[in-house]
Amino acid sequence: MDIDGYLELITGKYGEKFYKFGKMLEECNKKFNLTAVTDEKGVLYKHFLDSVCGEKYFPRGCKAVEIGSGGGFPSVPLKIIRDDVDFTLIESTGKKCAFLNEVVDKMPLHGVKVLNIRAEDGAKDKNLREKFDAACARAVAALNTLCEYCLPYVKPGGVFIAYKGDCAEELEAAASAVKILGGEVEKTESYALPDGTGNRTLIVIRKVKNTPAAYPRGLGKERKNPL
Repeated sequence: MDIDGYLELITGKYGEKFYKFGKMLEECNKKFNLTAVTDEKGVLYKHFLDSVCGEKYFPRGCKAVEIGSGGGFPSVPLKIIRDDVDFTLIESTGKKCAFLNEVVDKMPLHGVKVLNIRAEDGAKDKNLREKFDAACARAVAALNTLCEYCLPYVKPGGVFIAYKGDCAEELEAAASAVKILGGEVEKTESYALPDGTGNRTLIVIRKVKNTPAAYPRGLGKERKNPL
């Protein structure tokens, strides 16, 4: 589906649900500082539309994990149009988890679980490590750091979808991390959001082997000393 097709889903078929989510985001943003993007066009294009553009890479009926959920992007827009996907949202900030739980309850969204934990701690949990068909993250960290947070959650054969802007340098810098953590870059897809609101890239990384037990390293090493 192209950009126009996804925009039609947001404003047409699923318009009522996106409107409800947008109003909740607007209200709670005053208390929780969820996003710096608050204008109607910005939320529509930069948050809603950008989030759903990656849906084609989530297998039908998959179990997905989102790292660093924040205000629920891309997970909530994806869940709205892809109810077949079960989501586990990993977020370390309690206030943001409170917002996400409110969204889950009031939308309502079925098959969505919010966990108030650090990504590196969750990745060491035997109930979460390598238990997901797909992982995703948006606006969390540089790609090399992001891979160390996300790939340990993905089963071999599964996929990690990273939402990025212009990222040629990040891709090059992350080549070693991707390999060490058991991944392989399968595809990159670049697209422009409408009305000059941004150039975006989806990076699809296939998990081809188990992540070594030493990763993620924890204690902030993922950010301070990326692989």
